[in-house]
Amino acid sequence: MITRVITGIIGIALAAVVIQTGGWVFAAAIALLSVIGWFEYVRMFRQHGERAAFIPGVVILILFLGIALLGNSSEFMAVCILGALVIMSGSVIFRGSFSIIDASITLAGVIYIGGSFSYLLMLRFIESGQQVTPLGMMSTGNALVWIALIGTWASDTLAYFAGSTLGAHKLCPSVSPNKTWEGFAGGLVGTIISVMLVGGYFFGYGLPEMALLGLCIALVATLGDLVESVIKRYTGIKDSGNIIPGHGGVLDRFDSVMFSVPFVYYASFISGIWG
Repeated sequence: MITRVITGIIGIALAAVVIQTGGWVFAAAIALLSVIGWFEYVRMFRQHGERAAFIPGVVILILFLGIALLGNSSEFMAVCILGALVIMSGSVIFRGSFSIIDASITLAGVIYIGGSFSYLLMLRFIESGQQVTPLGMMSTGNALVWIALIGTWASDTLAYFAGSTLGAHKLCPSVSPNKTWEGFAGGLVGTIISVMLVGGYFFGYGLPEMALLGLCIALVATLGDLVESVIKRYTGIKDSGNIIPGHGGVLDRFDSVMFSVPFVYYASFISGIWG
């Protein structure tokens, strides 16, 4: 527990520096996390017997991130289609060592990881508008990244502590035996309050809108956590990696973020916060 807390504090401090610096520092950090996450994904399935294609996946992942960095979101579809054709063709060209199952796992994983992390770049580099905060002016994209991450961290952390102390009724025992409805409720309430405080009082957005956003972040963050639990249960892996002491791997730490950030991106666009 102590290791988990210390690592969490250090991680938040590093995240603050990277997020506030933005630019190529932020982009490089996201690229590094994406590649590590992809490596963990490939390794998990290879230990189960499937052979996801690491190098082609890295190429497609970098293309996703490059498109996001340049702001050419319309080209995502082209990369998805071309990537799918190349990867699926591999099951024919290398049919002795690369099956259709391997191709499907590769394609699903590179979109799941590369696509999700790309939204962190697109969200951070939104430049339409400035928010007045107690610490000075901050771009809309910067503010939205903080709202998404703090909301997700609140969901994960408060669900963990509420479940550990009050948990009695299993939420989804066939997927994640340790998750409980009490933990989910604690995470839900904590996320709503956190997003209202950060988004409403610090960044000046409407409190009702932030309360609704907090509710939705808690729901999608929990779903993201459960999706990775399904992968780990299928592959027989406890943690995706051990690069983060007390927290496991990149996918263990960012599984919820990979669902909440795309949601915040589109929810903020639809609601008119930017766009």
